[in-house]
Amino acid sequence: MKTTFPQLLLQHATQRPQSPALREKEYGIWQTHTWADLAQLVEKVAAGLHQAGLQRHEHMVVIGANRPRLYATMLAAQSLGAIPVPLYQDAVAAECIFPLNNAEVRFCLVEDQEQVDKLLEIREQCPQIAHIIYDDPRGLRNYNEEGLDALDSLIETGSAFVAKNPGWFKAEVAKAQPDDVAAMFFTSGTTGNPKGVVHTHSTLLDRATAGAEFDKLTSSEEVLAYLPPAWIGQNIFSYAQWLACGYVVNCPESASTVTIDLKEVGPTYYFAPPRIFEGLLTSVMIRMEDAGTLKRKMFEACMGVAKRVGPALMDGEAVGTIDKIKYALGNLLVYGPLRNNLGFSRVRVAYTAGEAIGPDLFTFYRSIGINLKQLYGSTETAVFVCLQPDNQARADTVGVPIRGVQIKVADNGEIMVKSAGLLKEYYKNPAATAEVLTADGWYHTSDAGFLDAHGHLKIIDRVKDVGRIQGGANDGAMFAPKYVENKLKFFPHIKEVVALGDKREKVCVMVNIDFDAVGNWAERRNLPYAGYTDLAQKPEVYELIRDCIEKVNADLANDALLAGSQVSRFLVLHKELDADDGELTRTNKVRRGFIAEKYAALVDALYAGRTEQYIETQVKFEDGRTGSVSATLKLMDTKTFPPVKSAA
Repeated sequence: MKTTFPQLLLQHATQRPQSPALREKEYGIWQTHTWADLAQLVEKVAAGLHQAGLQRHEHMVVIGANRPRLYATMLAAQSLGAIPVPLYQDAVAAECIFPLNNAEVRFCLVEDQEQVDKLLEIREQCPQIAHIIYDDPRGLRNYNEEGLDALDSLIETGSAFVAKNPGWFKAEVAKAQPDDVAAMFFTSGTTGNPKGVVHTHSTLLDRATAGAEFDKLTSSEEVLAYLPPAWIGQNIFSYAQWLACGYVVNCPESASTVTIDLKEVGPTYYFAPPRIFEGLLTSVMIRMEDAGTLKRKMFEACMGVAKRVGPALMDGEAVGTIDKIKYALGNLLVYGPLRNNLGFSRVRVAYTAGEAIGPDLFTFYRSIGINLKQLYGSTETAVFVCLQPDNQARADTVGVPIRGVQIKVADNGEIMVKSAGLLKEYYKNPAATAEVLTADGWYHTSDAGFLDAHGHLKIIDRVKDVGRIQGGANDGAMFAPKYVENKLKFFPHIKEVVALGDKREKVCVMVNIDFDAVGNWAERRNLPYAGYTDLAQKPEVYELIRDCIEKVNADLANDALLAGSQVSRFLVLHKELDADDGELTRTNKVRRGFIAEKYAALVDALYAGRTEQYIETQVKFEDGRTGSVSATLKLMDTKTFPPVKSAA
């Protein structure tokens, strides 16, 4: 699509001025912004930024949740030829220093007092920051910092400028070219400093339209924008595709109201990382455990039918008449109400990405009639590389290459991609750019995988993470940690897992329990506990987790390739893994190497065969203070199973 984001905005405002563009929930009531309203707001914000001195090709940081006025400001910056750089709103102040200095940011738009305080805290280390503009004025009345201003004031200034210069805005928008830089997204920074991924209007819109064509998206779609705008996954669905298709984006009132807002909106097009789907399923399972005997038995019986025939029905395959009747009854009694309760009653297409999803989790959603599919992509590829066609969604693949994508597999098993959506460069980092982009335009994904006989891409793990067992009965067996972790995370009682085993004689895991699910489980058994650390070390909880692990081991024994990845020992961590403690990325991916180093004493104890180990860990609280958590952790063996030989 050879156009720009602001040009698409003006196109929608001209062709369908009174159609809804954005909705925002405020004080429990949904407020609608039409395309005409939005275009006028963007014009005023752009004029205000112009008056304040924002220059073409200059970076402007945006920090906050999904809010119409934040979206409008990104469009306003792009209208002036400036480059919005969204940062994670839950990042601590210190994490913002590198991106702000690397991108030489003078202008920052933030959502509220929390984000203002964050920037004021690090202002001495980022002396080039000249303007901090805030959207929500609550709590900021008595602030008197240089360059601190309300977005309302900027809009007022811009409004006066627009009145005197009526043709200025359209002339500015017309100056932008499709190959101009449109946005920059900082990577998670799992190793070293994050890298600024530079994308043009052309790269982002090419992939947005390719994805829209693939799933036949129209202007009638409804989307809920609730994930961080700094994550390109959220950005492509609720910004790039929003402007490409002209559908409605709904912004929830707050993070705590997302599940209620999801039910009210009833999106037709939905996107979430596996962790969200895991959380939703956990909440369902907790409610069913609390249900009466009759309701629980009905749920179990109906889910048995759903698991057996639901995915086949979803894929348009033939199913026996009796099974069809049973499924229809289940749909009336269980699946339909369940979809409605989850907020998925209108979902036509649901995607998950960001990391691999557990096959059991994937099958659960498809079995109850939700068209959940997987996609493959990254920040550097503008997300859309492979998508799963309807009727061809499988748990073990991530789909087929879509329009404009070429894929090849390198000699070491690494997936290589070529498409019109590839990054222009890593900002100010030519060495890193040269590492991932070949001279002839191929991008190194760092993922290991292959194309199967049906042309679907299978991802095994990160190239650097796929290892081998060394020594013992499974010497030389493949070890794919992410695969093992995902199988364990299907259980509602397990929230996070770190699998270890490369170059070792066996696989061991460190587990985070799901505090809500296990807490509910404990309460129903009259098992008292004084908090996460206490609950995690209960002998009964260890037995619960061991049972989950042994079920996964029995399943792995049936997989000839990964039977050697069965878990021999485990422990339950005394604290939840946290991005603020450096253990997860801001997109909630496990930083396995960092964790193995941080908890080296626990790793050594697991492999030394000890039954307990003392550990003290420093933690960072939400208000920036640090403290420590200590405990003596139990370490436990699990049962493994001989590999099941396939029939000759």
